[in-house]
Amino acid sequence: MAQAAAEEKSGKVVIKNIGLLLSGDLDRPILDADTVVVQDGIITAVGKEKDCDTAQPDLLIDVRKTCLAPGLIDSHVHPVFGDWTPRQNQLGWIESTMNGGVTTMISAGEVHLPGRPKDIVGLKALAITAQRAFDSFRPGGVKVLAGAPVIEKGMTEQDFKELADAGVKLLGEVGLGSVKAGEEAQKMVAWARKYGIQSTIHTGGPSIPGSGLIDKDVVLEADADIIGHINGGHTSLSEAHVCELCEKSTRGIEIVHNGNEKVAIAAAQHAIHLKCPHRVILGTDGPAGSGVQPLGILRMIALLSSLGNIPAELVFCFATGNTARMRNLNCGLIEPGRAADFVFMDRAQHTAGRDLLDSVRLGDIPGIGMVMIDGLVRCHRSRNTPPATEVPVIVSGHA
Repeated sequence: MAQAAAEEKSGKVVIKNIGLLLSGDLDRPILDADTVVVQDGIITAVGKEKDCDTAQPDLLIDVRKTCLAPGLIDSHVHPVFGDWTPRQNQLGWIESTMNGGVTTMISAGEVHLPGRPKDIVGLKALAITAQRAFDSFRPGGVKVLAGAPVIEKGMTEQDFKELADAGVKLLGEVGLGSVKAGEEAQKMVAWARKYGIQSTIHTGGPSIPGSGLIDKDVVLEADADIIGHINGGHTSLSEAHVCELCEKSTRGIEIVHNGNEKVAIAAAQHAIHLKCPHRVILGTDGPAGSGVQPLGILRMIALLSSLGNIPAELVFCFATGNTARMRNLNCGLIEPGRAADFVFMDRAQHTAGRDLLDSVRLGDIPGIGMVMIDGLVRCHRSRNTPPATEVPVIVSGHA
């Protein structure tokens, strides 16, 4: 399994001849630029080639008029250890998802560990172990933000302080453990927030043994930072209740692949109607009973654009800049100072779409020609997407 070494640096990377530059920013989703310059994994310039310092690159990439976009962010995954999921007994799912354009994943809890400890000492130990392990190991180069404890009855404020002091920054889905009442969850979510730990709440019917229904009233009372899988994982609340959550809460609206597709579209459309599309983020909620979806984020983008009638360039922002800003990540946007995490795409061969965005609006996923993480090429033509019509070419240097 490929691993990004901490000491590995990209040097100077020049990416030129970009035909379509998606920014990840809802306010300016398409940039009038054809060149990006990277130094040691950080974007240093975005603009026209004549205005950028492109001299003496260590790596020069000709995009051949195709699309450059921020690497996709999967806001909701359930890793365990390394690139293996015991629930599906599948190896290599993270690296395979990187071939679907995902460069960052965020754990919603390491719940699929057989014999997962539910005592307070054990759950803290598991979270700290997962955080440490994925901080040191990147399958396929993917940045996996893990170590998301599932809260249980009996936890105190001191437990959250200890978790934060140890480097834990996430809570697993509230409701997957014994804490299911809104008032009790609200208290623990507030403790987590006090110490800089971001929370996500399970929404909808039970997903695994031990979980249960989390209805709209519990979600509103708990007031977690992210309304996890608002379209259900798997079973959704009613469309009316989902729209009520969008209206009455100001928190993140997370839409996932492993949920109700009809309600996914309704939630995204309602967020736009409420003039808060910046709250919408995307995840897969895998690995789960539905399996692993290496192209899950791309499929969600195509679904929301085609059936939801949302411009494709905006939906790409749901999976990049929106998530980065909500999750406080230094990626997801193509602008100086951000991590050089990119996906290079073009319309799939033989799509009916005139160009990449048109093909997505028609419901087709794009073809990926290259994925870059921290300025390092992690794959060339994707083995999982349909073949891209054109792919980037390395003009000089070594990938």
